[in-house]
Amino acid sequence: MPFPQSVSGVVESLKIITKTKSLRIAEYAFRLAHEAGRKKVTAVHKANIMKLGDGLFLQCCKEVASGYPNITFESMIVDNTTMQLVSRPQQFDVMVMPNLYGNIVNNVCAGLVGGPGLVPGANYGRDYAVFETATRNTGKSIAGKNIANPTAMLLASCMMLDHLRLHSYASVIRKAVFTAMDDAETHTPDIGGQGTTSAAVQSIMKQMSQPKSHLAQVRE
Repeated sequence: MPFPQSVSGVVESLKIITKTKSLRIAEYAFRLAHEAGRKKVTAVHKANIMKLGDGLFLQCCKEVASGYPNITFESMIVDNTTMQLVSRPQQFDVMVMPNLYGNIVNNVCAGLVGGPGLVPGANYGRDYAVFETATRNTGKSIAGKNIANPTAMLLASCMMLDHLRLHSYASVIRKAVFTAMDDAETHTPDIGGQGTTSAAVQSIMKQMSQPKSHLAQVRE
């Protein structure tokens, strides 16, 4: 396919969506919903404008949805999705979408629950997986100040342990993190506190040293 002649001051971007990859991510979303006992999958798209590319993605999601009759499937235009997330987030369960929309929606979701310091993220491939903070925020502005919230990274570590089938270790750390969050004195500035990173980590370590019977009472 010949490319048009370059014109100064004009930029043309190419968006590529394939059936193979769309089916793959849709299947992952529905399998995740099934294994986690979730009830609904929402496909987020812009097929009303990008009728071919996003239309293909949406059609692939519908195709996969037909194989999971016990899971409710719905589609939603990305514009409306961002508004619905802010106004009525409880309507969503599992969401699947192309990468660009995912980056935007991901940050909205992180903001809803307190910011990038709280939310873990994961990237799964066929052979490898990478775990990190969900918004990929490097926190350069607070580097070296001992005020970064360690929660997102620790919960990402728990996701890694679960991926490695080390569930008991993940459970202990996760429960300790959630319990320590009840102590307002260790809250870091990003969630309205005056605590430090060191104090937050020490509080979590203290919880991990408690008897298992204590941790067992903590909600997931």
